[in-house]
Amino acid sequence: MNFAIILSVAFPLFLIMDPVGNMPLFLALLKNKSSKQQRQIMMRELLIALVFIVGFYFVGHVILDYLKIEDSTIRIAGGIILFLLSMKMIFPQIEKNNAEMSDSDPYIVPIAIPLIAGPALIAAVSLYAHQINNHIILLLAILLAWLANVVIYMFMPFLKAVLKERGLKACERLMGLLLMLMSIQMLLDGIRLYIGALN
Repeated sequence: MNFAIILSVAFPLFLIMDPVGNMPLFLALLKNKSSKQQRQIMMRELLIALVFIVGFYFVGHVILDYLKIEDSTIRIAGGIILFLLSMKMIFPQIEKNNAEMSDSDPYIVPIAIPLIAGPALIAAVSLYAHQINNHIILLLAILLAWLANVVIYMFMPFLKAVLKERGLKACERLMGLLLMLMSIQMLLDGIRLYIGALN
């Protein structure tokens, strides 16, 4: 088992899930819940997101193969999506809709999907499914990234109190910068694959 490969896949997946960036929104969504209820809801939503991600991993590549979408296309599209996501993390925009939160229990939407398991994560999982021909490695990477999110979300109220708003923004922008570098590398790899296929 190559743990270096697992970590190299798990780290970008963790960045894409963006737990630090999502934390203020989740706290706002669950502000009328007790700390115990917040943890219970977050654990439920994280489990739903994990099932969705793993389910797409096993079904998604079959759909892409049926549509005859090549590896270079997936890498270029994934790089573009991740680049746009990194831009949003580095230059966050305050949405007016976030200020109006319901007291109801948010079920699946918007926490599990699309905030945890969003389009960028699905694109990345599809990309790695084509790159890595080892189910165990990729599933362990997904699980590792997911567990890191679980740890952060279970300590969400504590981290919010320690880091405060400025600290959370700084962490999110640092993650965004790292993700931007990875997205550009992914885009360049896709272009190289496409040019190589032409020769």
